Amino acid sequence: MKRVVITSVGAVTPVGLDAESMWQNVKQGKHGFAPISSFDTSRLKVKNAAEIRNWDPVAMGLNKKEARRMDRYTQFAMAAAKQLIDSAGDLSGIDPYRAGVIVGSGIGGFQSTVTEHAKFLEKGPDRVSVFLIPMMICNMAAGQIAIEYKFRGDNFAPVTACATSAHAIGEAFRKIKDGYLDLCITGGSEGSINEFAVAGFQNMGALTESQDCDRLCIPFDKERSGFVMSEGAGLLLLEEYEHAKARGAQILGEIVGYGATDDAHHITGPDPEGDGAAHAMLHAIREAGIEPGEVGYINAHGTSTPLNEQCETAAIKRAFGEHAYKLAVSSTKSVTGHMLGAAGGVEAIITMKALEEGVLPPTVGYKVPDELCDLDYVTEGARKTEIKYALSNSLGFGGHNASLLLKKFEG
Repeated sequence: MKRVVITSVGAVTPVGLDAESMWQNVKQGKHGFAPISSFDTSRLKVKNAAEIRNWDPVAMGLNKKEARRMDRYTQFAMAAAKQLIDSAGDLSGIDPYRAGVIVGSGIGGFQSTVTEHAKFLEKGPDRVSVFLIPMMICNMAAGQIAIEYKFRGDNFAPVTACATSAHAIGEAFRKIKDGYLDLCITGGSEGSINEFAVAGFQNMGALTESQDCDRLCIPFDKERSGFVMSEGAGLLLLEEYEHAKARGAQILGEIVGYGATDDAHHITGPDPEGDGAAHAMLHAIREAGIEPGEVGYINAHGTSTPLNEQCETAAIKRAFGEHAYKLAVSSTKSVTGHMLGAAGGVEAIITMKALEEGVLPPTVGYKVPDELCDLDYVTEGARKTEIKYALSNSLGFGGHNASLLLKKFEG
């Protein structure tokens, strides 16, 4: 089996329009929560989100004409991909048919769907954009990236709600590990903060209605009341180790395990016993051939919903036994918000950075302990500590669980 390393990353988030600035803000606990500015919230109970404000795709390096034909989520993905390619080193000698793109989105072009549907109702069918279909479908970010950079290998878009980009990364990992690809751009993108989407999440009770932005997203805190919608993209370039060495690529980290399961329990609620999520973590650990006690940190799914943290804590205890109380767990959604289908990509980058620098990112805003959430959630601020292995968990509506095991790169 091949070794799979990370040789470049790209990120577009509300707390930084590149991976490094995002990481600095995550470490410092500088969240991106504020009153929604992109539409009138007077009809909604939910007033706050983590938006990418004053988004300008041209300033991010996209062609103006092409950007107008892309939904917001595809623009985010293309901007992240450009960062990734620009920092990847010399790719001129790669075999394009062994270069893949596996990039997903939980919802796809929701902004375009809402905009064009309103136009349809007001002005009739002839006024609907000829680009609506390619703008709205979930696979178009993957397709556009491949077109731009001529990656002709495997190209598809997993869709598993909030586990989407973790599954994308896991599938790319397997493609390279098993010898089908030499390298792959992978992760996810999301751009769905609009009145219609917020109304849907609000009415199902998923979003917090708090008005205090410093207590808006408070994972593992007893007063948590729902997640905060966010948007953006997180992409990684995964590469076979010898291929990366041969072209002189910088190696940032390594992926050594991937676990994927389903709760088979409920369309939105997690399994209260945490059995499915526990098995996802254990599958990733077993694939790497290590013991659970070697894992030092978990970047939790940690959405700040009452059920998620209770069930995820139970899953960690089920997977790790007594070691659960010795490892560190944090939720960086307390800074970034919940980026839905992009969350796993962004959090994999954060987990890679934590291993690379020996710094565990904090869970921000935590004040009130919950007796059902009694692990070490790194609530005192970023923690300097050297670790070798870390997990990144992503859990999605439909019971989808994905767990990625990353290793500090040691050559």
